Amino acid sequence: MIPATRDLVPADLAWMVPLNNAAVPAVPPMDADTLGEVLRHADLAIAVVDADVPDATPVGMLLAMQPGGAYDSPNYLWFAEHSVDGLYVDRIVVADGQRGRRLGQVLYARVFAEARRTGRAAVTCEVNTLPPNPGSLAFHGRLGFVRLAEVVDPDGLHAVAMLSAPIEPDPSDPSAR
Repeated sequence: MIPATRDLVPADLAWMVPLNNAAVPAVPPMDADTLGEVLRHADLAIAVVDADVPDATPVGMLLAMQPGGAYDSPNYLWFAEHSVDGLYVDRIVVADGQRGRRLGQVLYARVFAEARRTGRAAVTCEVNTLPPNPGSLAFHGRLGFVRLAEVVDPDGLHAVAMLSAPIEPDPSDPSAR
């Protein structure tokens, strides 16, 4: 497989919903209407595909939002309330059988490029700590994310680590020197 990314469109919800829901509890379950609403709020909505098989069903997705939008997710709003100027990753999901093939890194390369292009100071996201998601925490740590805080839901049954990765200047940009 040669991974490539492409933009998501509403018709992609047909495969996005089952992919998302197969990843529960790492991400919340969603029906097509709810995930469609998240997709409408996304400033960056991308899929990872096999470049050799362009019509194949994508094997991963990522949805991200710029700060200052109308998205009302409590985790998105937490970063705004704490003055973190970051491109927020609402969800990244890679199909079970495709994990460990650097597809998440391919998706995040687009996120970091977009954050740099739009002048963001960081890329932000949250990862479950209750229930625990050690694989995702390790993955994000390898990408340079650091924990800013831990937020526990009022029910006490769910908690997330709020993560941020700084945007480094593009070394090929002469103005960054």
